Amino acid sequence: MSKHNSRELALKILFQVNEEGAYANLALDKALFSCKDLDPRDRGLITEIVYGSVKYRGKLDYVLNQFAKTKVKKMDHWTRNNLRMALYQIMFLDKVPDSAAVDESVKLAKKYGRSDKFVNAVLRNYLRGKDTMQWPDKTKQPVEYLCVEYSFPQWMVERFVRQYGMADTEKLLQYYNQPAPLWIRTNTLKISREALKTQLEQEGIVVSESRYTPEGLQIHSAVNLHQLKAFQQGLFTVQDESSMLVALAAEPDKDVRILDVCSAPGGKSTHMAQLMKNTGSIFACDIHKHRLELIEENCKRLGITNIKTVEQDGTVLTRRWQEPFDVIVCDVPCSGLGVLGRRADARWSKESEDIAGLCGIQKRILEEAAQLVVPGGTLIYSTCTITPEENQDMVEQFLACHPEYEADNTITDCWLNMDKETNGYVQFLPFADDMDGFFIARMVRKEDV
Repeated sequence: MSKHNSRELALKILFQVNEEGAYANLALDKALFSCKDLDPRDRGLITEIVYGSVKYRGKLDYVLNQFAKTKVKKMDHWTRNNLRMALYQIMFLDKVPDSAAVDESVKLAKKYGRSDKFVNAVLRNYLRGKDTMQWPDKTKQPVEYLCVEYSFPQWMVERFVRQYGMADTEKLLQYYNQPAPLWIRTNTLKISREALKTQLEQEGIVVSESRYTPEGLQIHSAVNLHQLKAFQQGLFTVQDESSMLVALAAEPDKDVRILDVCSAPGGKSTHMAQLMKNTGSIFACDIHKHRLELIEENCKRLGITNIKTVEQDGTVLTRRWQEPFDVIVCDVPCSGLGVLGRRADARWSKESEDIAGLCGIQKRILEEAAQLVVPGGTLIYSTCTITPEENQDMVEQFLACHPEYEADNTITDCWLNMDKETNGYVQFLPFADDMDGFFIARMVRKEDV
């Protein structure tokens, strides 16, 4: 029997995420790894409570503020996270009895925050008065309704509504609140997609093929991929479908010289290595040395030998290199508003003001990379966000200032079954494309300029 209290562990993780700024996935993985004797059911409960309580933090706080005399912002840190956790179980987990959620949180309150009477009173108030809850009116308070119903910060919802209108914003938020699809990329240096698909299906795993990439497979079964023989043999790597499109857009030939500017953990670099049949040379850069180790580990498992990792700041590329590259890929740091479904805490850790600073970094990276592309070579710019200033505006401003470059309107030809308008770039939107929000631009350096 496990000596660990599941809800106590969940509370400690929530404290780290909400009060100390830890990433939910990393804090959860670390806690579960340190408690190896946990029953699988307890692991499942902890994971559900942590991710659910973080994702629905806004909605939970809205409810708590209606039933607590002390508002959430003024509660001590342990108490508000304890209440969020208990309320999440009551509102969202049908298999957890209300009484169990209340009793366990009261016990925790005696140990953390010493507010057991307050916690008990708030939760009992909710259980007695939940049918009288006052929710925002969708017609009269549309933005507040979306904020509360789907649990997103107001600035983000307002931005989405300005860009896409109410109906598409609601579809966008619905997409982000669904479980994120799990994608893998076949390592075609070792196996074909068809053979990998057959091997996984023989192990009872339900898979389907990507619409747009010739290597992608979606996993529909609950499975620990890292424990599969196929993973250990290096027959595949985990990579989202939208991310796979970047290397395909680069269309690298054999024996070319490539620079991947912000490459960790190496999905795009290793994908290009596959497309190049492990020939030529790829310089995979990242500003963080420990993240380069992830690339090296992936290369070793996948059997890739044409990638060299380089600790390098993408905003000062020309300090290191003068010799040009055939292809440069700039998958730049961005606000990540296209992949909010993949990190429960991401919606709460971002601020509107962050975007301007990121645009500055993106522009500097693009300007540096532009100096290092060979005439006739390819410059790829990509993000996992959906903000115009980081995407379309950035590329259009770049092209206006760089007559030596032109947009490549054949970009969609490199993807399977793709029917989207292009100006040399493509913006993928979850509510329109049923995939993560992603932006990819392909520009070519002119031969005679």
